[in-house]
Amino acid sequence: MRGYFGIGAENISKPMNVGALMRTAHAFGASFFFTIDAHPKVREAYNSDTSRSFDHMPYYPWDNLEAMRLPKGCALVGVELTDDAVELPRFQHPQAAAYVLGQERGSLSPELLKRCAHVVQIPTKFCLNVGLAGALVMYDRLLAHGGYPARPIMPGGPPPEMTEVLKLKR
Repeated sequence: MRGYFGIGAENISKPMNVGALMRTAHAFGASFFFTIDAHPKVREAYNSDTSRSFDHMPYYPWDNLEAMRLPKGCALVGVELTDDAVELPRFQHPQAAAYVLGQERGSLSPELLKRCAHVVQIPTKFCLNVGLAGALVMYDRLLAHGGYPARPIMPGGPPPEMTEVLKLKR
């Protein structure tokens, strides 16, 4: 996979959700994880982060939006239900991206939305848990940038002999 990505959340307060998002970010190969203006109790996130993500990727706990510093060329992508957000299946992920999700029972701050190069939404009827929403975004990025061939026309996967050929190409 080319490029890199990080993922994080703004103003989050539930440590178990942060831990689940960090574990999922680690599983999907995120380059870094971050929080913006997180409640102090999110430090308890390690209780639900069974993969110990802190040992495998950098964590940036920015106290506020002004303190946030992303690598040069890294596009900030907000994940939010807004009228002008691009639906995730129609979104072309940047090579270098930092995805940011909002707090539970809330939205991304207007100030943060202004800093986003892109805003995407998951086409659901209502908001999802921050951990699940982050997993969907990272999975969609994997499909878009992972080098997977087009899906077969018929139900099921490629024939077994083709599966081995595809594994060798990766």
